[in-house]
Amino acid sequence: MKFLREDIQQFWQDQDPLEAAFALQGEVFRDVPGRRTLRVVLNNKAYFLKLHYGIGWSEVIKNWLQFKWPVIGASNEFVVCQALVEEQIPAPAPAAFAASSGSIAAQRSFVLCDELAGYTSLEDITDSWPEHPPSAVERQRYLYAVAQFARRFHQAGFIHRDFYICHLLSNDAERNSGRVTLAVLDLHRARRFAKVPFRWLKRDLAALLFSSLDLGFSERDWLRFVAIYSGKPASVALREDAALWQAVRQRADKLYSEGLRKGIVKGLYTP
Repeated sequence: MKFLREDIQQFWQDQDPLEAAFALQGEVFRDVPGRRTLRVVLNNKAYFLKLHYGIGWSEVIKNWLQFKWPVIGASNEFVVCQALVEEQIPAPAPAAFAASSGSIAAQRSFVLCDELAGYTSLEDITDSWPEHPPSAVERQRYLYAVAQFARRFHQAGFIHRDFYICHLLSNDAERNSGRVTLAVLDLHRARRFAKVPFRWLKRDLAALLFSSLDLGFSERDWLRFVAIYSGKPASVALREDAALWQAVRQRADKLYSEGLRKGIVKGLYTP
């Protein structure tokens, strides 16, 4: 199975896409067992390349025993990115994809996507907020943009499975003009459903809430988020969808408590 956009097809003419992709060199952004992410430049254009080397049967079986959906290779991210582009939800556009045949545990694959140039992650934008709070207008602008983006993402049937603010990016040019336009990336674990199941909706929203707990949002801000995301008055949403929002708060608090123990949060929030 393979996909080559016209620009890449011309560049890799008469080459095996897998061999060509795995031979590329670039700036390494992540290197973990079974997966490597690089920024590469082809014909003066930047792309992000994710190489999957196969996760091995032990990892596949471990996931199955834990009733988890194992990420076998790059096909998941390729399919989701392509679908997001079709839905006009800003995300890295796939330029090339290929996977080897044979055992799923040893399968090599890659996905090459356009770089989201001119974007900055919300984690970087908000990192200084605890020491240098933004104006109320700016804070509300981001809250509205994130709630609207999450609503649209989930209504289209997508889940991220790592839906933290570090994976949401703001367009720099739009931001400098006083607007917040968001995109999403790092979609190798994402999936799409006809309707997002409760379990995955809870996990995505809890991850989003957890990653913003140190940023000084108030309880009133939380109610605004609920109202924007649900499209209902907050009082109605919290009554009609009480199980969801209670589960989101509980899971976000649990994640924050774990973050305190691991020293990965700032400790400005009390669960």
